[in-house]
Parts: sequence; C-alpha cells; structure tokens
Amino acid sequence: MNYVLPFFSISSITMAGLLIIFSTGAEASIGVNYGTLANNLPPPQQVAEFLLHSTVINRIRLFDTDPHILQAFANTGIAITVTVPNDQIPHLTNLSSAKQWISDQIQPHFPSTNIIRILVGNEVISTANHLLIRTLIPAMQSLHTALVSTSLHRRIQISTPHSLGILTNTTPPSSAKFRRGYDTNVLKPLLSFLRSTSSPFVVNPYPFFGYSIETLDFALFRPNPGLFDQHPKLLYTNMLDAQLDSVYSAMDKLGFSDVEIVIGEIGWPSEGDIDQIGVDVATAAEFNKNVVTRVNSGTGTPLMPNRTFETYIFALFNENLKSGPTSERNFGIFRSDLTPIYDIGILRPTFRSSNPENNTATPVRASPEKRWCVTKAGAETVALQRNIDYVCGLGLDCRPINEGGLCFLPNTVKAHSEYAMNLYYQTMEKHEFDCDFDNTGEITTIDPSMLSLIKIYFRKIN
Repeated sequence: MNYVLPFFSISSITMAGLLIIFSTGAEASIGVNYGTLANNLPPPQQVAEFLLHSTVINRIRLFDTDPHILQAFANTGIAITVTVPNDQIPHLTNLSSAKQWISDQIQPHFPSTNIIRILVGNEVISTANHLLIRTLIPAMQSLHTALVSTSLHRRIQISTPHSLGILTNTTPPSSAKFRRGYDTNVLKPLLSFLRSTSSPFVVNPYPFFGYSIETLDFALFRPNPGLFDQHPKLLYTNMLDAQLDSVYSAMDKLGFSDVEIVIGEIGWPSEGDIDQIGVDVATAAEFNKNVVTRVNSGTGTPLMPNRTFETYIFALFNENLKSGPTSERNFGIFRSDLTPIYDIGILRPTFRSSNPENNTATPVRASPEKRWCVTKAGAETVALQRNIDYVCGLGLDCRPINEGGLCFLPNTVKAHSEYAMNLYYQTMEKHEFDCDFDNTGEITTIDPSMLSLIKIYFRKIN
C-alpha cells in the first residue's frame, strides 16, 4: 500500500529515526431506533452507557425529544436523531414557534449531546391527514430558518421519514414512481428543500411488511431465483435492494437522484401471532444480521452501486405497551435487562451479558493524549471557508487569523480553516464528532507545527 502524506488510516512511516503515526477512524453506519412505549425499560443513563461500552452502535433515533434521554447521552459522542411528533407540525409553521421549539428542545442539550438531525413527524404522507401534509414542508422550512438564526444549521439537519406507501408501480424497481397527487405537489418541493439544505431523504423500508410465503427467502437475503428488471437488465436477489431502488427510481423521475437516502427504520420481529410464518427469534436474527452486513458492505444496490446506507434498526427494545398484533411489541434486539434477544454482530467482545450493570466504565470523554483537528487532504476550498464562517460566527476568538494576527500567515483558506476547526475542536473538549465538519476534518496526534517541519524535510530530500 502506498501512503501519501499527511495522513493515513492506521499506518506509520519512519523519518530520520522519528516514528510518525497517522490515524483516522471510520464510523459504522448502523444505528438503532430507541422507542419507549414500554413500562419495563432500563433508565436512559444505563442505556447510554451500555450502547457506548458494549456495542458498536454509534447513532440512535428517538421518537420525541425526551430531555432525560438527551441528557443521558451527553458527552458520549453517539449521534442522536430526534423527532417532532405529528400533532406539533401545524404549530411549527410559525417561525416564532419554531425558534421557541429549538430553544426549548435542542439548545439546552446541544452540543454536549450530539444531535445531528430533526425528523419532522413520522410517515406524515401515509396518514392522509391533509392538515399535516399541507403544513409539513412549511414546518420544516421554519425549523431550518430557526437553526440558521442560531448557527446550528450546519450541524443539525431537517428531514422527515416516509413509508413505502408513497410509491406506486414498484415492480420492477425501475418503474417505481411517487403516487400521483403527492409527487409534484408534496414530494418535489420536499426533495428540493432536502437538496438545498444537504439533508437526506429518509425512508422506512420493511421487507417484513412486504413478504409472502413465496417471497420469504427473497426478503431474508436467502438464495432465491431473484427478480429481473427488464429495462435496466438488472437482477435483484433481495427485497431490500428492490425497495431502495424503487425509492431511487421515483426520486430520479423527479430529478433528485443526487439526494442521499437514509434508512430510518428496518427490522423483523422475534415473536408474532400463532398463524404468522417466518416470525421467530432465529429468523429475526438472520434478517437483521444480513441487513447490517449488507448496508455496510459497500456493495450498494443494482441502481446505486458502491454505496453504504446510514441505517437504523427497529428497535432497541421490545415495547410492551404498543397496540396491534403481537409482532408490533416484539421488534426489539435487547431485553429490558440489556441482554441480547439475539446477536446480530453489534456487540463488543468485552460485553458482559451476565450482569451489564457491573460495567463500571465511565462515558467517553476527552483523551489526555494531545490531539489536534486538521483539514483532510483534498477538502474543497469552499467547504473550508464555510468552516471558518461557522466557527468565527459562533463568537470564538478568530483574531489570530485576521490580518496582522499571529496566525494570519500563511494567508490561505486551508491554513485559516485549520486554525478555526482546531479552535472549535479544542473548545468543545476534543470529541471526535467535533472535528467532522461535513467530512472535511480529521484528528491527528501530531502537532500541526511538526507537520510543517515534515513538509520542509521532504522538500529538502526530494
């Protein structure tokens, strides 16, 4: 492998007797939905510590803005998506109300709690409630404007999740489109908003709700004859790929194939009613483990090759207060005592299943090791300028990179951005997510001033 200065992924070089270690971390894209419709759940603080120390889950989705849960996840670095309940949507079309909501629900917790996204409602279009549908986009716009007014719009996205009921003509996937009436009147302006704010289109694909006895193997990623899409000449070997490409096809028909897709919910119950086929612990484990493997493989789908998908498994716990069929209460992957109902490959080797309460490790905080936030090689100048504007707009001390300041030279956007990004990173107690900056930053254990010496050294020997 050829390494290129200045940074590598877990690699090293030796220069004049000096061993230099370069390290960057790659995050998994698997999250979990943390529902709370149960009367037997562990305290949020215990849940936060369990996820942090015993699993590789690094993101969760909440169905509200429960302050106790948000406080419990403070200083963990776990990315949090919160949700505006459907009944609050009409109220938030008013900008003053949206600003108050951000002030009350988000700002008391941010940035110590890593809130990355606000979902406005849940499957609103599928409710067929005309008031909710009519006010959905205005509410999203008001919340985004409220975020802009507090300089949080680059850290927190606004979106809304959809069921696959918004689609029609989904077989084969290339023929899929959004339902008439919602396509140009609702979804086109919604996708335009998402594109303009660099936010994802969130969908809840559930092969569980789409399978039959004949298509069970197709739903579970088992060997099967597959589904051949004649138009693009593509073979589908599993239902999830077909569902995702149906969404992509519908977006493409409206001219929005570039908008990112996030899987907001996906899961399989471990228990169902007596007449349900394919609903048991073994099948749930098989499906969810295959989902984790699939979305993280980088394989992508036939129409979206070489892609990974940010994915949220449904759900963290069984929820015994839910109504409906038995399966609705049994989507959880962990019991209320935090032992796994089944393993899908997200547990750390150090997990103590016998007594998780004895795990006395404390939440991850800043490491005593010296670390700096620097710009990634190849980061675009316009993105780096946004980083400067964001940090300095927060009121942090950017005087050193002003003309005449100690760090003004070299007078380049890259150098000034590196100062601003590191200033923010150090101010925010060196959490890894505070050096992300829309994937333009990375952490190093080497003093940036030392990197300048390295560059001088290589110029001299070349």
